[in-house]
Amino acid sequence: MTDYAVTIVLGYVMGSLPWGLIVGYLWLRRDIRDSGSGKTGTTNVLRTAGKIPAGLVMILDVAKGAVPALVGRLVFDNDGAAVAGACASVVGHIWPVFAGFRGGRGVASTYGGVLGLAPLVSLGFPVIGAILVIATRYVSVMSVVGVPLCAALMAVAAAFGWTEWVYVVFAVFATALVEYKHIPNIRRLLDGTEPKIGQGGGSPATG
Repeated sequence: MTDYAVTIVLGYVMGSLPWGLIVGYLWLRRDIRDSGSGKTGTTNVLRTAGKIPAGLVMILDVAKGAVPALVGRLVFDNDGAAVAGACASVVGHIWPVFAGFRGGRGVASTYGGVLGLAPLVSLGFPVIGAILVIATRYVSVMSVVGVPLCAALMAVAAAFGWTEWVYVVFAVFATALVEYKHIPNIRRLLDGTEPKIGQGGGSPATG
């Protein structure tokens, strides 16, 4: 149980580090949540601060999910603890204790979890994401459609014996949270009001 306790605490604490908020303050001298979607994730940083800070936030947010997963796998040799830590990182990213429980939507930390658990499977994530973004120009479509597709890819890999079945637990858990946090985006997509890449940076936070 010590393995699980360590990775869960590590995952939640790392997930709670509000890199989007920190980089936003350093880059813009204001709260990034006051613009765009009101979130601290890469997409909102891109819309409000630009490519360089967004790239930095993406790397740091991916690390949130990867590190606890790697600690569980490589330090404790415990796949269950690795999954627990990765799940905790996504929870921390969405509801960060260090930022008033107002964080991002969990996509980057979800990818980090996949990267730490199943590096080969993670190679499919950016490919699927790039195809969806290029085809639609909606980052939210990449998240809403791409994350479940990557979860399915994880399940296929487990079925063929390429990864552990317990990793699918993380994929399903993270997908459920990501979809839940994207409900406002799904509604706007259906209404035709969702901003595409390069749009929405100056609008007030809408959820």
